[in-house]
Amino acid sequence: MDTEFTFNSRRSPVVCLHGCVATSQPLASTVGLDILKRGGNAADAAVAIAAALAVTEPCSTGLGGDAFCLFYSADTGEIQGINGSGRTACAQTLDFMESRGYSTESPPSVFDALNVTVPGAAACWCDTKELFGSQKLSLQEILSGAVELAELGFPVAEVTAHHWADNVAALRDAGKKLGDDLLIDGHAPKSGEVFKNPALARTLKELGEHGKPGFYQGRVAKAIVDVISKDGGVMTLDDLRSHNSEVTTPISTEYKSTRLWELPPNSQGLVALLLLNILENFPQLRATGHNSSDYIHVFVEAVRLAQTDGLCYLGDPAHTSIPLETLLDKSYSSQRAQLIIMDRAMEQTKPGPITASDTVYFCIIDSHGNACSFVNSTYMGFGTGLVPDGCGFSLQNRGANFSLHRGHINCIAGGKRSYHTIIPALLTDSVTKSQKPQQLLAALGVMGGFMQPQGHVQVLLNMMEFGMNPQQALDAPRVFVQYDQKSGQWFVNLEEGIEQEVAEELRRRGHKVNWPVTDADSSCGLYHSGEMQLLLE
Repeated sequence: MDTEFTFNSRRSPVVCLHGCVATSQPLASTVGLDILKRGGNAADAAVAIAAALAVTEPCSTGLGGDAFCLFYSADTGEIQGINGSGRTACAQTLDFMESRGYSTESPPSVFDALNVTVPGAAACWCDTKELFGSQKLSLQEILSGAVELAELGFPVAEVTAHHWADNVAALRDAGKKLGDDLLIDGHAPKSGEVFKNPALARTLKELGEHGKPGFYQGRVAKAIVDVISKDGGVMTLDDLRSHNSEVTTPISTEYKSTRLWELPPNSQGLVALLLLNILENFPQLRATGHNSSDYIHVFVEAVRLAQTDGLCYLGDPAHTSIPLETLLDKSYSSQRAQLIIMDRAMEQTKPGPITASDTVYFCIIDSHGNACSFVNSTYMGFGTGLVPDGCGFSLQNRGANFSLHRGHINCIAGGKRSYHTIIPALLTDSVTKSQKPQQLLAALGVMGGFMQPQGHVQVLLNMMEFGMNPQQALDAPRVFVQYDQKSGQWFVNLEEGIEQEVAEELRRRGHKVNWPVTDADSSCGLYHSGEMQLLLE
């Protein structure tokens, strides 16, 4: 490690011998470790943790949301992915939305039932266990830790209590009486207060006993359709029954001696790879200094280019053709990099809308060297805030990411998946096909909607260019490049710890800078909370 560029983190890396889990919640970490101790592998532990976080952090994740998974097999060096995102109701076409009076200028509220897409998390959990699990533990055994937390209760963590209260409006919105299932006497639980969720315990038991039919058919499915219908949505039992995850081949790009792996569209993992490819054209990055004005200027401009390409070309591949090979070609990114001028910001170009989100990310490496990088989200806090009767979870609002502009690549259509922000990642060494199996270097991910590709690349560069260890790489101050739809401008959010002189120089070059952004600042504080990474030596 090159100490010249090292960020002095307050925390030290944790080193383990027989497997490790990293989550945003100690109780969830304990559940995952217990699965490893009982003979389960990284995939089994990932499902157990996802369920435990659904109990302990319902304001960010749960069975009402989506999930994505990347799995590395230590035996073969192969990486496979699961796209666990749900689709719109088949009846929810653009013509239907327009008949309801909605348009690009006047979309439905983010809490509207029309923004509920089929929850894909339950199927993703089941498929992760079946495809990648050890087969030593049943789904019931894997979910038992989460069931116990839901039945007996748990003390709400301080950060979780803050986000719970911050998003409580979604549960109290007019006509959402069932939101009280996720409250205590009509209020968000306070830090340290014990919260029980017997309804969710019942749902988890049914999922464990019956698998996917226990969620997408029967009692739970009927409750989902009922609550959506009462709020004006059009999802049917057939929409739920026909849902399936997609097993995918991850996409990747090489950066120096490593290869970054992401899930393909509709996931925005493509944006992280585009960003890394553009930055590769600036070999002087290390020499500019970590979080210097030159470094941040190049990074910001590269983000704008990558994000614009993502919003232009990224959609559901089942509904549109995506030129992945062209976009990931190094010559394409070289041409894009030539648009970056060091002494001034690029002139404004308008991409699609950018919004925030709430997510949980976690990763596991077991004693055999298998790794699972996993992300689960209800999108914006409690999503729509709609809580199916007797189920103990809220339904996501991922449909708010669709465009209502006819002809747009991400335009809403029946049975379509939206541009999706949640992305797990894996990092391996860069080897030729004849040199397999490739070696795992890290499982990594961050939280925060459109921040995630930017976060992946910043963490990677912190280690590769500036010699930081994993904990330092995660804790170092970050930059978040954000497009504001109302003003039509790009904003550069600089976290506390970046020098004032850097902010002033970026302003001189024409950037709209918010500095310093602290954890209490809602515009960026969320984007540096609870990120995890595991590194294998």
